[in-house]
Amino acid sequence: MSATEVCTPLHEWLHGGTIPDNDDCAIVAIAHGNIETAVCTVRVAMPVAWIEVTPRIEISVFCPSTVFLPDGRGPPVSLLPS
Repeated sequence: MSATEVCTPLHEWLHGGTIPDNDDCAIVAIAHGNIETAVCTVRVAMPVAWIEVTPRIEISVFCPSTVFLPDGRGPPVSLLPS
């Protein structure tokens, strides 16, 4: 903003090539000191990240099968132990 106060061609460029006669843009307001400043108090919200870790117990149980399959329903003969 302060660069456009000093550099008139830049100010003209921002307006599309020419500065209008009734120019009331922010650059003119700053150049003439016609701005009011206000202080506002804003509470900053602190981001809260909550991570909950719950222990899980996993148990694996292996139960071997003792069921004999009928003829023709078992593994191929080439895979049987000799």
